[in-house]
Amino acid sequence: MARYFLQLSYDGSDFHGWQIQRNANTVQAALDYSLTIYLREKITTIGAGRTDTGVHASFFVAHFDYSNENLEENQSAHLHKINSILPKSIAVRKIKKVHDDANARFDALSRTYCYYMHRSKNPFNILYSTLLTANVDVNLMNEATKKLFDYIDFTSFSKLHTDVKTNNCTITEAAWREENDRLIFTITANRFLRSMVRSIVGTLLDVGKLRITVEDFCKIIEEKDRRSAGRSVAAKGLFLVDIKYPYDIG
Repeated sequence: MARYFLQLSYDGSDFHGWQIQRNANTVQAALDYSLTIYLREKITTIGAGRTDTGVHASFFVAHFDYSNENLEENQSAHLHKINSILPKSIAVRKIKKVHDDANARFDALSRTYCYYMHRSKNPFNILYSTLLTANVDVNLMNEATKKLFDYIDFTSFSKLHTDVKTNNCTITEAAWREENDRLIFTITANRFLRSMVRSIVGTLLDVGKLRITVEDFCKIIEEKDRRSAGRSVAAKGLFLVDIKYPYDIG
């Protein structure tokens, strides 16, 4: 039995997130089904995280165990056949054999998300970016963003009634940048809570719209109450873009 890491990407528009759910279309279910069909062996993947409904991933990692041939050999042929079975919204990019106890979820050192917004109507952005119609103070939003580094408990930005043991996360990067008419928020942490990034973005936009102050933003975090934070922004603008491991997966 050998363990493999898969590097893949997916358009989350038509999926109820990554994780298998009863009576729901998920990325994991589609991937497990396709691998099982191709490899002629029951395959169960373990993902690096649980992206929410409608969230995309330009970079995602999952692992699985397989008992037969070395899939790194003739990799391009394996990838072609797997991708021909997968729905068009999922693409496997690479297969890498790893040591037997390597874990796509627990070995990950960090994950990076980007949230994309655009200021003017553009039909080519409609599925993967959120239209921002209000004027916002980006400098003020970045001032508030820096305050995230002062905290580890992000209960205020977590979806209620989740099954996690702790709401503590270590954020190592967070910033807004402007590219022409686009506004992009990038954030890196060792782990994320459900809906955390979209809740943070929604609350930072309240800062940018002058609805709350930077001091209010800090108080919201300190209150550890989801009801205090702003509304979560739409899932379609959120992408998981990178995952770091203590070894190279290519």
